Order: sequence, then structure tokens, then C-alpha cells
Amino acid sequence: MLKGHAMSEEPLARADSDLTRPAASETPVRKVAAACLAGTTIEFYDFFIYGTAAALVFPKLFFPEASPFIGTLLAFASFGVGFVARPAGGVIFGHFGDRVGRKKMLVLSMMIMGLSTVAIGLLPTHAAAGMLAPTLLVVLRLVQGVAVGGEWGGAVLMAVEHSSPGRRGFYGSWPQAGAPLGTLLATGAFFLVSLLPDEQFMSFGWRIPFLASAVLIAVGLVVRLRVSESPAFQAVQVEKKQTRAPIVTVLRENPRQVLLVAGAFLVQSTVAYIFISYLATYGTAVVEASRSTVLGVIMASAIVSTVLHILAGALSDRYGRKPVYLAGVIGMGVLIFPAFALFETGSFRLMLAGHMLIFGLALSLAGGPTAAMFSEMFRTQVRYSGASVGYQLAGVFGAALSPIVATTLFELTQSGYVIAGYVAAMAVISFIAVVLIPESRHTDLIANRDGNKLPGSHERISTVR
Repeated sequence: MLKGHAMSEEPLARADSDLTRPAASETPVRKVAAACLAGTTIEFYDFFIYGTAAALVFPKLFFPEASPFIGTLLAFASFGVGFVARPAGGVIFGHFGDRVGRKKMLVLSMMIMGLSTVAIGLLPTHAAAGMLAPTLLVVLRLVQGVAVGGEWGGAVLMAVEHSSPGRRGFYGSWPQAGAPLGTLLATGAFFLVSLLPDEQFMSFGWRIPFLASAVLIAVGLVVRLRVSESPAFQAVQVEKKQTRAPIVTVLRENPRQVLLVAGAFLVQSTVAYIFISYLATYGTAVVEASRSTVLGVIMASAIVSTVLHILAGALSDRYGRKPVYLAGVIGMGVLIFPAFALFETGSFRLMLAGHMLIFGLALSLAGGPTAAMFSEMFRTQVRYSGASVGYQLAGVFGAALSPIVATTLFELTQSGYVIAGYVAAMAVISFIAVVLIPESRHTDLIANRDGNKLPGSHERISTVR
């Protein structure tokens, strides 16, 4: 360790090699991965139904006095507020996740997410409450953002830290697959209620997906309460070696890794929310496809994405995190142009093919190895904080802005290809970041036999050959 670092957190920030290895996990890794998949699916369902509602409902119900363009911008701005809050969630939940455990934070984040989602389903509209309605909407979206900001780090660490070294990509991809699976459930819920007559859909139908979250949350809590704490964190607990201020430590010692995580995830974050939220508006308002056609395209693509996330995670165990991740990044940057051309035809089959190229295939290739690669970049005492903050920072500059940027670009140019160029630019940034991240699939998450070395910084971690 470099001079100055050795004394900075003494004795709390000692290397993982100094920690006693815990006994094998009390919960089989498949059960842990399934619990993480269930939890992230539910949390992303909650997060994504807001995005769908922002595209289809909120401009008319919460911002009715604005023009269609401004109303859509305001609705997507309220959507983006959740991403601004996500880094705060990463810091708060990361701190306590590194201090008291991953499992407790997962349960708490799910409870907060569920309550705020149900509350959105009960909100009065602008017609009933005036400006109080959009104000409450934004406040609840902030709460959602904090909750999901803490959710991701805990879920992926539980899956990755329970796994054997040769299976971390595979099991780490399960909570990653919760994002497209949550998209499927969210879009499916809106697809069903969209079959109602417009008057009923706008009056009460849109509330049903939000209120249904109460049932999903109850199921998710039961599943998550039955899994044990991760072995890597138990190793820290055994000798009481938690870091006093994990976020301070990781930003002081590993700022480069945090920035590389943010850069690497930027294009995934941008693409996901353009293809989930913005294209729901673009498909109906610009392409003039029916609401059910657009939602059907997103649902079908989400099914493929769920499966390919897990396949990509398994491939990263065999061929390395970087090659698989880079294939996805390059795919998003190059295939985005034919994808938009296909989507603009208005044909269900061609729209599906275009959506599948990006959301189903390219995004999944990068998404599958994400959990394992980002987790392997940080040591146990700061892993929750480091991975979470980097991941959520990408959400601020990618997901939060992407629907707004896409809406504005189209308004100015009336061209979907300009939006495609914006996505390609994000892919270039992510490509550079991933190239700078060393391959990490052999990293031992508990033992650290070269003495406090971390991949991707001035220090290098030992590997299991």
C-alpha cells in the first residue's frame, strides 16, 4: 500500500488477506441468486412503471397546463429526479451496507421503495389538487430514487459474494436480469390496463400497476428474509474490520475505480431508459403506432434480454469480463442506427427487430458481466459504497438525462438519427472506460495475498490462477 494509505484507516482498513474466512454460506448460492433476482425485479418494476407512466399518463394528469412538448419534458424531468437521488441512496445504503451488512439494507430498501410506489398510485391529480399533485409526485420520485440507489449494490454483492470464483459472472447476472424482467412486468402491467377505454385508463387504470406493487413487495420481503449474509462481509465482521467511513475511504483511495465504473455503465444507463421510457412516447407520438403495439415490442424484447443477461454473465466467467462487456458496448454504439431505422417503420415485426438489436442483445451483453466486474474492482470493506456510487453516478448523467435529451433533440431536428448519434457518443465514453479497467475474473474477493492491491489503480490485486 502506498505511504499515507497504510495509516489512514488503521486498524479498520486492513487487507482482506488479514481477515478470517467465514464458514461456507448458510444459504445455497442458487437460492441467494434467486432472492436477488426476485428483489431487483420488484424494485425495477416499481422504478420502471414510473417511466412508462411518465411517457403515457403524467403529462396530461400532472402537467396539463403545459404544451405537449413541455408537458412531456416536465414528466421526464420528474422521472429524472429519481436518478439524481440515486447516488444519495448509494452513499447512504453503501455506508450501512459496508458497516452492518448487505442483507439488512436490501430489506430496508425494498420496504421504502414499495411504500413510495403505492403512494404514487394514490396521489390526487392536478385537476383535484393543483400544484400540490406534481409536487408530491416529485417528492415520492425522490424517495424511490434513494431506495433503488441502495438496492442495486446490495443485491449484486449478495449474489457475487456468495458465488465461487468461477461462477461469479453467472450468479452476478441474476440480479442484473432483474432490470429487463422488471421492465417486462411493468410494461405488461401497463399493457393490460391500456386495454381499458381511454377514459377509464386515464381516470383509474394507470393507478393499478402502482397499487399492485404492495403484493410484489410482500413476496419479495419473504424471499429476502430467508437468505444469509454474504460470506465476504462475514469475514469482515468476524474480526470487526469494517471501515468507519466507507464512502470517504473509497473516494480517497479509489476515485479512479469509481469514475471508471460510472464511465463504463454510462451507455447502458442511457440506452436502457431511451428504449424503455422515451420510445414509448416516440413510438406512439412520432411513429404513430398504437400504444399496445409499442408496449408489446418492449415486453417481447425484455423477455429476450432477461435470458441473454444470464448467458452473458456465464460467458464472462469463461472468456473474461472485458471481452463480453466490450462486445455489448460496441454493439450499442454501432447497431443503434439500424435499430432506429427499423423502429421508425411502424411495423410490429420490424420495430421489434430494431428494439431487440439494442435492448435484447447489445445491452444484455454488457449487462451480464456488470455485477461481477464492478464488484471485483473494490475490496470488501468499501465494495458496497464504491460499486454503488459509481453505478449511480452513471444514472445521473445517463438515465436521468437521456429521455429529456432525446425529446429535445427530436424537437429541434425532427430526426431519430440524431438521437442515435447521441447514444453512439455515450458508447464511445463507455468503451474508453472499459478498456482502462483491468480484467478481474480471477480476483479473490476475500483473500488479498499481494498486500492491499486493488485492480485499476496504482495498486494491483492478486489473482487465483
